[in-house]
Amino acid sequence: MSDGYGLLKGKKGIIFGALDDRSIAWRIALACKREGADFVLSNAPIALRLGALDKLGEETDAPIIPCDVTNDDEIEELMTKTKEHLGGVDFILHAIGMSPNVRKKKEYTDLNYNWYQQTLDVSAISLHRVLHHAEKSEILNDGGSVVALSYIGAQRIFSKYSDMNDAKALLESIARNYGSRLADRGIRVNTVSQAPTKTSAGTGIKGFDGMYTFAEKIAPMGNPSADECADYCVTLFSDLTRKVTMQNLYHDGGFVTAGISEEMIDDLAKLYSNDDE
Repeated sequence: MSDGYGLLKGKKGIIFGALDDRSIAWRIALACKREGADFVLSNAPIALRLGALDKLGEETDAPIIPCDVTNDDEIEELMTKTKEHLGGVDFILHAIGMSPNVRKKKEYTDLNYNWYQQTLDVSAISLHRVLHHAEKSEILNDGGSVVALSYIGAQRIFSKYSDMNDAKALLESIARNYGSRLADRGIRVNTVSQAPTKTSAGTGIKGFDGMYTFAEKIAPMGNPSADECADYCVTLFSDLTRKVTMQNLYHDGGFVTAGISEEMIDDLAKLYSNDDE
């Protein structure tokens, strides 16, 4: 591992959501370690049973603390154990998202409402719970930084993303609301809207390959990788972004601002000219 820039030297944090070496949270953990940070890793007990996170824990010298982020008692226990390991923390990464409706291919107009509640609870309300307990336990240091990973489905409709569109919209609203309330302590709360990324979670979404290719074609710089997202998040955890808060920051190669690419126009023109023949 290279020495990096030392942007997070002396900083401590909590990283939620690393699953395997393809996941964005995993790559962020590696980047944070490279930049000098110490942290604890956390994921749901069911995810930890896969055993992959042990490798990341060894590689980054980070304790692994199981936590169901829909359970207040478990979050409270996580904060207590983190305090024992690290004292206060300077950053928190929320990289948690899950939809049983998407996994079971339920149409948006025919959702299972229990699953819908689960989607919102795990993917969005969990940020509120984590920040509530971080404040209550007084673990989050003044001048700290919180980043939650989002997706442009919060603003635009991607039909296969189903109720996760709603979850990401709620996640971004919670980040803004909490950001306004923590600002007097110099604590920033932002969301990073990452392009479609080839992770285990991403590729589990029906139609993901189409979403990925569509974004890749339109974004002037193409889709950023998980490692590029990790580098961006490092800057948000660092002291270089002390006044950036309550923002939804697009990290998508320019997709959000682009209309359509010349390449796609040419491809569509060829496709439809063939149809006319």
